[in-house]
Amino acid sequence: MNRSALLRRVSQLALCTALIGLTSAASAVPEAQFQSAFQQFLQASAGDTAAIEHAAEAFSGLVKSEPTNPVVLAYAGAATAMRAGTTWLPWKKMGFAEDGLAQLDKALTLLTPAHEAPVQNGMPGVLEVKFVAANTFLAVPGFMHRQERGSKLLGEVLGSPLLANAPLGFRGTVWLKAAKEASKAQNPTEAKRYLDLIVQQQAPQAAQAQALLKGLSS
Repeated sequence: MNRSALLRRVSQLALCTALIGLTSAASAVPEAQFQSAFQQFLQASAGDTAAIEHAAEAFSGLVKSEPTNPVVLAYAGAATAMRAGTTWLPWKKMGFAEDGLAQLDKALTLLTPAHEAPVQNGMPGVLEVKFVAANTFLAVPGFMHRQERGSKLLGEVLGSPLLANAPLGFRGTVWLKAAKEASKAQNPTEAKRYLDLIVQQQAPQAAQAQALLKGLSS
């Protein structure tokens, strides 16, 4: 390749990189709006039933404004799936669960290499989407056949080199989930490994990890 051709190639690559960056930035919603919905989601995840509806509505609204943002779509899907626990009507339960899982499936298909960069929450989009999906897939009933994929996605997050530079709070959440899944699988050695990581790194979940470690040793 001659010098002029090489320079053209470098310019083309630089343009492609810039366009990828613009695409990623364009798909982000304003952080204040995201955080408002995210706090509702955290409350819903902690068992606040009233917050489930608010989180689902908030993230559904964000999806309407940024339909190609896989992070907000993943949270919308997870919150919608959680709505299955707010009704006694079987057809509504299934409807919420299926709609939520469909949104999560779509969010996963939207992931591109550009989403290895932070999208929302200061987090690599690919990690956040995969972890939210893994959490939901592992939580739905077995007859929905999502357990295997949930475990696979959790493994991908744990094995990603991006995890090392992710916020400590997120890493702690991932390790805590991995420890709980290991305990469910009757693998106390692996559970202890992840719980020890939380304590050693002084993640926000350290107190919870120490309590679980005591349970493992008793």
